[in-house]
Amino acid sequence: MSIATGPAATEDVADASTTTTADGAAPMRRGRAVGQLVACLAVFGALLVYVAVADLSSVEARNLSTTRLLTLSWQHFLLAMAAALLVIVLAIPLGILLTRGPMRRFSTPITAVAGFGQAAPAIGLIVIAALYFGTGRFPFVCALAVYGILPVLANVVTGIDGVDPRLVEAARGMGMSAFSTLVRVELPLAIPVIMTGVRTALVLMTGTAALGGFVNAGGLGTLVNTGIKLGLDNVLIVGALAIAALALFIDWLARIIEMAATPKGL
Repeated sequence: MSIATGPAATEDVADASTTTTADGAAPMRRGRAVGQLVACLAVFGALLVYVAVADLSSVEARNLSTTRLLTLSWQHFLLAMAAALLVIVLAIPLGILLTRGPMRRFSTPITAVAGFGQAAPAIGLIVIAALYFGTGRFPFVCALAVYGILPVLANVVTGIDGVDPRLVEAARGMGMSAFSTLVRVELPLAIPVIMTGVRTALVLMTGTAALGGFVNAGGLGTLVNTGIKLGLDNVLIVGALAIAALALFIDWLARIIEMAATPKGL
């Protein structure tokens, strides 16, 4: 019986190991996703039960009615999704541009600035937007998008730069154009890293959207604002927990999209 040796055998072993790891990781990722969905639904369901049976004052009952809680949650979700859409439309093309041609030399300083900018307090950006562009949903969504664009931009550059150059060379050697190589090779392989940035941005923006209650943008931040102003602890706590549950749900949604978009075997 002959035993294969050399580079071919090494590659076969590596391929088998990668396949085994991917096959084992997929059920684990699905299990985490299911657990996360159950957790956020349980928290939100518990909040609805609490506001239905708790001994609340008339002001608290009015602010925490089931209809109002669901309406504000939907508003909050739309604020985060609108900002996320704006971030994706801006950050992904800009990140791709920073990995191409003469723009590549600007990728390192821009991603470094993006890293420092992410540490800046979001409330300052929102206050500036409110001062110069007024209050309301549109200026607030734009401020959220500026805050959320930083992690996505950094991860787009990191993900595309992390693709094995030999794969890119092989694709070009097969006659694929630069655009085809980007769409069919680089972006699919960079999807896990890019989606990590998108998920990070979504969670950041969902939490930061709580400040929308202070600039007349709506959302669950309205409950937080009301609870602080009127000293209503129940309203404040329910609003904060609802924001946390919604952030978990949006992160779960992004995780599902990431799993669906990631090529098999990665």
